[in-house]
Amino acid sequence: MVTTIAIAQCGYPADGDVTAQVERWLAVAAGAGASLVVFPEDLMSPSRLTPSELRDLAEPLEGPFVKSIRRACRGYGVWSVVTFYECNPVGGAPYNTAVLIDASGEVRGTYRKCHLYDAHGVLESERNTPGDTLFTPVEAPFGKLGLGICYDLRFPEVVRAAAIAGCQLFVFPSAWHDGPHKVSHWETLLRARAIENELFVVGACRAGERYTGRSLVANPLGNVLVRANGKDEELLVCDIDQDEVLGAREAMPVLDHRHSELYHALSGVE
Repeated sequence: MVTTIAIAQCGYPADGDVTAQVERWLAVAAGAGASLVVFPEDLMSPSRLTPSELRDLAEPLEGPFVKSIRRACRGYGVWSVVTFYECNPVGGAPYNTAVLIDASGEVRGTYRKCHLYDAHGVLESERNTPGDTLFTPVEAPFGKLGLGICYDLRFPEVVRAAAIAGCQLFVFPSAWHDGPHKVSHWETLLRARAIENELFVVGACRAGERYTGRSLVANPLGNVLVRANGKDEELLVCDIDQDEVLGAREAMPVLDHRHSELYHALSGVE
């Protein structure tokens, strides 16, 4: 089955109204026929905030930000992946959380970023509490969907676990920092996760000078279906066909050929 999906490569709006920005992109994407609209990581933050500022910005899942996006998804009849900073119920640093919302406005799943980026002068562990559970793929009209966030991309086990659970479309909301080799790493890793797991991979990067941009969708053979031109705000739209996942896995049944007992014996990882 062929489905149209979209990536809203965007940054922080000049007027600070993130909700209105998300609604504008949803409207344009819905008008282009998209059934799923994916937004980048770090939607709520105008810049690199201090830990206390980030804690003040955080909201519960039932808070006004997610509620407003749920209404918008229901109004436009589209699924969406958005990110927000989620209050820590025990009072610690907030979680960096992705939310999957369906076309009726229901929350179908949430994922708290597990792998925090402590590298190149960035210390996410000072600002966020890591999640402790991988996302269980969710059945959707465009295939079984999995979720990770940004730095999770560098850990192949994340997507492999989802693929073993039947995932056909894996989504990475990201704010991939720019720098030496970062653009090539971004694209290479996204395509590699698609090839080795024979599924579609969506990388939605935040727009702006600090980031690589270059959001893309890769198919189960690792071919790039659509790619942003650079760092600027841009809506990417493309069609995906679930039958391509089945075709790739029948032609090269790598998931069936795994010897999980070998990996478990080495490291405890199945």
